[in-house]
Amino acid sequence: MKKIGKAASFLTKYISVVILIGSALAFWKPSFISWATDYTSFFLGAAMFGMGLTIRAEDFKIVFAKPREILAGTLAQYTVMPLGAWLLCRILNLPPDLAIGVILVGCCPGGTASNVITYIAGGDVPLSVGMTIVSTLLAPLVTPMLVYGLGGAWVEVSLSAMIISVVKLVLVPVLLGILLHRIFGKYIKKVQEIFPLISVLAIVMITTGIVANNKEKLISSGLLVLGVVVLHNLIGTVMGLGLAKVLSIEYSRATAIAIEVGMQNSGLAVSLAAANFSANPMATLPGAVFSVWHNIAGSLFAGMRRRKHRELPVL
Repeated sequence: MKKIGKAASFLTKYISVVILIGSALAFWKPSFISWATDYTSFFLGAAMFGMGLTIRAEDFKIVFAKPREILAGTLAQYTVMPLGAWLLCRILNLPPDLAIGVILVGCCPGGTASNVITYIAGGDVPLSVGMTIVSTLLAPLVTPMLVYGLGGAWVEVSLSAMIISVVKLVLVPVLLGILLHRIFGKYIKKVQEIFPLISVLAIVMITTGIVANNKEKLISSGLLVLGVVVLHNLIGTVMGLGLAKVLSIEYSRATAIAIEVGMQNSGLAVSLAAANFSANPMATLPGAVFSVWHNIAGSLFAGMRRRKHRELPVL
């Protein structure tokens, strides 16, 4: 179990490198991993279930202990990223397939990888976990409503189908994980090192599968999608950090908010695109590219924040 824990720690810390290598291999030899897209929902469910298994009753105390920061981060998550996505689609006049994919990414909750990146950055990890929990639990209602309101200008969106999808893909696995942790917490604690490994591998499988099945689309539209994804991620991170500074939130918590807002549950975006927008085959592309980019950008941002934190004077 110790070896598994070390492997999980290594893969989690270098998740951006793992995803980048996996995506490169998927692009080079698509046939090796293209089958993974048939199990995208399963992999996402596994990641969400793993997240639920790590949540303890005490983790919910952070919601009440730091309500201002939780509220600020969650509101920014569901305003900055959706509106940023909508504006980019309008300004760049994206085709419907790509537009709905970008909006899906923007309307999703914070990704579990944000907790890891916050840890690397020396930020407030409990706050990051709290924001992820709150935005994830709100996702079954908020995400479909935002996609319906913002994405309807490009494609037809079924609100009820979206709600059902998010409930199945996010809420049920997370709540099941929380329930099992509550009932069998003593036994789960003995094998908890394996859960981050499961989540990381699930994210890698989702991303590499989408890359493998979209090789031609990446060749034709990859640069455009990458440009949009980079701008979208940058908007979220900068606006999240700016909001924290306006509210005079201290350094480590501001770091957590900036990372949380900029990093999305892009695996959910990919799954929702595949399940609800099969008539728009390129809708999965922004989520796949975001999965790769936000981990790379998050790691770079984390390094900058950690270095600056060391340079700050001790008060």
